Amino acid sequence: MTKIKTAFIAEDEPLAREVLRDAISDRPELSLIGEAADGVTALAQINLLKPDVVFMDIQMPEMTGLEVLRRLSHLPDIVFTTAYDQYAVTAFELHAVDYLLKPFSRERFDAAVDRLLDAPPSMQAMEHALNLAAGRDTGRLERILVRDRGHIFPVNVNDIAYLKADAKYTAIIVGDRTHLVRLGITELETRLDPARFIRIHRSLLVNLDFVESMKADEQSQLRLHMRDGSVLLANREASRMLRDMSI
Repeated sequence: MTKIKTAFIAEDEPLAREVLRDAISDRPELSLIGEAADGVTALAQINLLKPDVVFMDIQMPEMTGLEVLRRLSHLPDIVFTTAYDQYAVTAFELHAVDYLLKPFSRERFDAAVDRLLDAPPSMQAMEHALNLAAGRDTGRLERILVRDRGHIFPVNVNDIAYLKADAKYTAIIVGDRTHLVRLGITELETRLDPARFIRIHRSLLVNLDFVESMKADEQSQLRLHMRDGSVLLANREASRMLRDMSI
């Protein structure tokens, strides 16, 4: 017999709360025990009621969902719900069970519930999540979540040829495809393996595994010839660093 899990909604939009309320009521494995319309109330009520799972928006008044997670003393399973896909990387790094991008279908909601019922995160995983949220864990990214045609899917960092800053976005080049993510290239650089990903320019971060060869130009700056045929120019500082790395 499936154990009934208590559920809590942290969502500032009344209509979104109603959608979640209806979806939860249709799942006999879930029992709704409380709601909050802002981050401060959510923090207090989650610690008081100790639900098994929280469906939590990220952008809320008073305190974001990520800030709530940082401060919780009770550690429930978290399913983030938001209209913004730029938080997907952080959400999964924090070991969220799932990340529902609004507006989501009932089928998508049911898939998230099935996931948390089948394989709920352990307490150890959630403690690790809090360490990440507090900035005490600097583990390397193994994958980056990207959005394409309304879907979010993981890209293994080993498959990335290079990253390029593009205004408020970072373009991630994987094979013949380019994915845009709302994360700065500097932020991504701090989470990637520095022995593999080299900043060759203010706007370019290159995976050395995808470099076919390098050749200096008239100004002694290295031109990196990539496997896909593209040629990337390293600035003088990066060119010196790459020369120093050669044996």
